[in-house]
Parts: sequence; structure tokens; C-alpha cells
Amino acid sequence: MASSEGFLTEEQREMLKIATQNADILSSSPKSPSPKSPKPLLSDHHVKAPGGGKTSATGGIAVRHVRRSHSGKYIRVKKDGAGGKGTWGKLLDTDRESIIDRNDPNYDSGEEPYELVGSTVCDPLDEYKKAVVSLIEEYFSTGDVDVAATDLRELGSNEYHPYFIKRLVSMAMDRHDKEKEMASVLLSALYADVISSAQISQGFFMLLESADDLEVDILDAVDILALFIARAVVDDILPPSFITRARKMLPESSKGFQVLQTAEKSYLSAPHHAELVEKRWGGSTHLTVEEVKKKIADLLREYVESGDTSEACRCIRQLGVSFFHHEVVKRALVLAMEIRTAEPLITKLLKEAAEEGLISSSQMVKGFVRLAESLDDLALDIPSAKTLFQSLVPVAISEGWLDASFLKSSGKDGEVQDKEDEKLWRFKKEVVTIIHEYFLSDDIPELIRSLEDLAAPEFNPIFLKKLITLAMDRKNREKEMASVLLSALHIEIFSTEDIVNGFVMLLESAEDTALDILDASNELALFLARAVIDDVLAPLNLEEIASRLPPNCSGSETVHVARSLVAARHAGERILRCWGGGTGWAVEDAKDKILKLLEEYESGGVVSEACQCIRDLAMPFFNHEVVKKALVMAMEKKNDRMLDLLQECFSEGLITINQMTKGFGRIKDGLDDLALDIPNAKDKLVFYVEYAKERGWLLPSFTLSAPEASSNLTASS
Repeated sequence: MASSEGFLTEEQREMLKIATQNADILSSSPKSPSPKSPKPLLSDHHVKAPGGGKTSATGGIAVRHVRRSHSGKYIRVKKDGAGGKGTWGKLLDTDRESIIDRNDPNYDSGEEPYELVGSTVCDPLDEYKKAVVSLIEEYFSTGDVDVAATDLRELGSNEYHPYFIKRLVSMAMDRHDKEKEMASVLLSALYADVISSAQISQGFFMLLESADDLEVDILDAVDILALFIARAVVDDILPPSFITRARKMLPESSKGFQVLQTAEKSYLSAPHHAELVEKRWGGSTHLTVEEVKKKIADLLREYVESGDTSEACRCIRQLGVSFFHHEVVKRALVLAMEIRTAEPLITKLLKEAAEEGLISSSQMVKGFVRLAESLDDLALDIPSAKTLFQSLVPVAISEGWLDASFLKSSGKDGEVQDKEDEKLWRFKKEVVTIIHEYFLSDDIPELIRSLEDLAAPEFNPIFLKKLITLAMDRKNREKEMASVLLSALHIEIFSTEDIVNGFVMLLESAEDTALDILDASNELALFLARAVIDDVLAPLNLEEIASRLPPNCSGSETVHVARSLVAARHAGERILRCWGGGTGWAVEDAKDKILKLLEEYESGGVVSEACQCIRDLAMPFFNHEVVKKALVMAMEKKNDRMLDLLQECFSEGLITINQMTKGFGRIKDGLDDLALDIPNAKDKLVFYVEYAKERGWLLPSFTLSAPEASSNLTASS
């Protein structure tokens, strides 16, 4: 006790002394204490049993583990004491119930007992999934593809993009056709630029694996998912081979396998399947130019019949194409000329629309300018068109709904005066007719002859600008025809500089073009990318075009989109079919076919059969590649059999003199590299050039350089 007393207060020592006395009393008498016995101040459980003996009163329970209740009964207590209702706790237990009061001024948080708190480990994939759900919901409500692409790019975690595809499609499957169409449009927009081709394939395969689960919540899940896959194939974001590969990896009893069968047999094998699949959910989420023009024509005719100006203004406002209101002005004026009794109603509508600010001053002027430019064509149907237009202009200006600035760009007779010289004006007028005839006949040689008859090669870039502008306002057939024609013109009469200048002019006026063509930027990007794929432009030419554009020009973004399209995986195949395709082959495929047909001819084929194969390629603008590969093969085989084929092709008109010259020119340009494999390539080329000139294959302007000419002298000596 001595060693422990140093830790006790005086009060505690006194209590310990009393407890010891009580213990001695209890140990001397096993009976219950009499009422006169001193009342213990500490609980009985501190008292030890004497000598291990047991008492009858406790029923064999050691005294230290029992205490007497107020009723006189013994009850078991906790080992070592400190427990039980009505007790004081253990001796030396100064903390009472060890309750820490946080309101105590001396409270120390370090005295709090340690607690192990379980925390959930954040999974990056779970966080990504939560983020993309809100992103997709926002896209479905706004329809803004650019914002969705930007948000996904800023989200990072590119390795999780397949989960985004799975979530986007699965959420769209449980919604209306509008959301399904929006999902397909977004996937096509994200392809290559944000999400890679491999990730798109992986995302769709994950959807196929979960098709059984999807069908539990979506009754027609198999058909909808099959349509999504077919749409992805039609949009060229999934290769057709995806279906074959995925089928091998799925069990035949799975719903995913059934989805692939439905996609292939019900959608992709049907006639005109591309058109059917694209229109299944209502087509594009945006109005096309043709649809807007039709709506404008319908509302104007309804207005002429009803005379309700406020309703007509409401319909114009509901169209939501304020940048296209010049079309309303133009069509309204034409309608006033066609139906003379409707002129007062038309002028009333235009005046009210201008006063309300519904049609802006610039759009009004633009509409009048467009009508003035087409007065010659309009006069063919309405002989009095020019006279009527001349009478409308002063009325509109005097009433205040046409700005007087219109007169600055028009003469007294109302016709727009071209500021350029007469030759350019005539050229522009002629080429429009030539292009329209080409769209009807698809006759490239006839168009080339017509251009050569105009004898204005300095205006070639203007022709290119007019060709693509007219094609963009038409269907995919005309766009494809324009790209094919551009390739042919590059071989025949257009230089690369002409092509570059033409595209620069197009991009500089892209904002004006967008007034007439809603999707002009994307269309121009496709034309640029197609020109690169067709070898009309080199990839470096895109950099040159971008550098020549003025600062802050919207065309710069178009060039950036074109570069992204070209850099995408399988770009050649995808871009070559962007408007339905002509041959449907990439340039690499065409080159491979040319090489094979020449090898077959070399191994003993017939000239007429080889010519037929070249004809079957249906790529007359690419026949210069036939000339180039035939000459290289002749150099390698050390025989002139290929010259017989070229002679036959030239005699039949299958390969033109311009294409022959282009093929020889490509050999000349790559002669240094060719000489590494064929030491006498230069001598051979000199011989072939002389041979070709004797037979009239080459243009007189084609010449060899000085080193090649000296090689000719050496060969002659």
C-alpha cells in the first residue's frame, strides 16, 4: 500500500482506511452485518473471501463477486467491480463514467477515443459513369452537338469512352425516336475527332453483351439495338466486318447474336437500306435547306389565301431560321409577281415583318439582291418580272421597309451591276449553264470541251467555287458528281494552284454561303477532305489554304475539321463514300486493282481484256496511275509489252492525252527515287518519251529536264 499511497489524495486515503476496517469486520463474522454495524462507504465487491472458504449464504459464490441488495439478497456483480446499478465504481476510478464533455473549457480532442470510420474508395469508372449520364441528359434537352463533344473532351478519361457509347445508346433506346436520332448524330460527330474507331466498336460490343439485360426493361430492345448498329454501319463509324467479328464472339443463344442477325438481314441487306435506315427515326435532327424552302413556300401561299398577317409572322418566327429570312423576302416577291392580286398582301406582310424586327434590314436587302440577280431567269417565266421589280423597289424604300443602301448595288433598272469586267461576268453566266447541263448529263468530256471553248483558264478558281456552291445546294448525287468532276479537271486542265485558290475563295465567303446553305461548313469540310483522298490536293495544301485565310475567318475551323476527317482511321474508305460514292473504292484499292490487272496482262493476257478491265474501273480521272504503273513495270521487266497496251488505250480514247502526259510527268517527278531500284530508269524514260511523242501520246509542252536531256545524249552516243 505504501507504494500506491503516493498516488492518493488525503480524502482517498481516508476512504481506503474505512474500507479496510469494514473488511476486517466482515472477515471476522460470516453472518450478515447487524443494523448497528458501520455502513460501508464502498461497495462490498472490494471485500475478499477469507481463505478461500465458501458460505452457505452465497450459495458457493465467492464474496468478491457478490453484493447485498437493499432487500438483503446477494447478487452477482461484474468481475473487478466497477459495474452495477447503484455502485460507485472501482476504487481509484476518478473519471467516474469516463464521459468527456465537449463543452468543458479544458476539453481536448486528443482525449477522444479512436474510432475506425469506414470510407468508400472512389472508383474512377463510377465517377465517369455518373458524369456522362448528366452530359447525355443535357444533350438530349439542348441538342447541341458541339457542347456535348466539348464536355466529353474536357471530362478526360478517354479509356472509358466505350462506356459512354454504351450509356448513350442504352439511354436513347428507352426514349422517343427523336433521342434515338440525336444519339446516332452525336456518335457520328464524335467519331475520329473525340472517340476512336476501336472504342466505338468496343462500346457496341458491350451493348451486344448486355442485350439480354436490356430486353428485360425494353421490350423491343433487339430490334432497336439492331437498328443502331445498322445506322452506325451506314454512317461509316462501324465497319461492316464488325458484324462478322462480333458474331464469332457471342453465343448463338444470346440476344446479342440475335441483334446481329436482325441488323444484317432486316436492315443492311434490304434494297436502298442506307436511305431507309437514315430515315427510320425521322432523319436529321435539323431542317434541311429543301425542307425550310418548302415550309416558307407553304406559309406564304396560306397567307395569300387567308390574309392573316399576324399568323404569317408567327409562322415565320416559329421556323427559327432568322439567318435564312432573305429566302422569305425573295419567295414573297416572286409570289407577288406570279399572283398580281397578291401584291398588296405581300407588301403588307414584308412591311409589318420589318417594323416588328422579325426580318432584319440586312436580310431584307439580301432578299432583294438575290431576286435582282435572278431576274433574267425569272423573266423566262414571268415576262414582266423586271418591270414589276422596278416598281416594287421605290415603294419599299419610301415605306421604310427596304434600306436605301440597296440602290448602291443596283442600277436604275434594278439590275445588279457586276463590278468586274465584262469577260468575268460572261464567264460566270456561262459556267452556271455548263454545270447545270453536267448535273443532267454526267458527261465529263463534254464539260471539259465547253470550258476549253470559253478560253478563260485564269477564271478556273471561280469555276471551282461555283461548281461546289451549286452542288452544296443539291442532293448527294450532285455532290458526288462535283467531286468526281474536280478529280477529272485536275488531271485535264486545272492546276493544283487553281484548286487551292478556288477553295480559298470558297472558305473566305463561307459565312455568306451559310446564309443559303444551312450546313455549309460541314459540306465544305467534306469537299476538302475528299479532294485530299482523291489526290487532287496534298495534305500540305490544307495548311497552305488555312494560312491564306484572313484572321478570325470561320473557314479556318472548316479546314481543321477537314484535317480531322483525313486523319481518321479508314478515312479513305469513309470519305470516298460520304455522298454515296461513285466507285466505292479508296485510292489504295484502285491502285491495287490497277497493279493486278497490269500483272495479269504481263503474264500473258490479251490487250482487249486489259482495256476492258481499265474501263470497268470507271475512274477515268485516275488513268494517269495506269500510265505510271505500266511504265514502271516496263522498266522492271525490261520489255516493251506495256507500250502496246498504252498504245491501244490511247487509240481507243480510253486514256486521253492529258492523262498520258500526267502519267509521264509523275514518272519524271519520282525519277530519282525510281533510279535507286532501276539503275537505267533515266535512260528508259528518255526512250519512252521519244516513243510517246512520235505517236502523239504527249502534249507538245511536255519536256525533260537538263540532266535527263544529257542522259539522252549519252544513250544516243
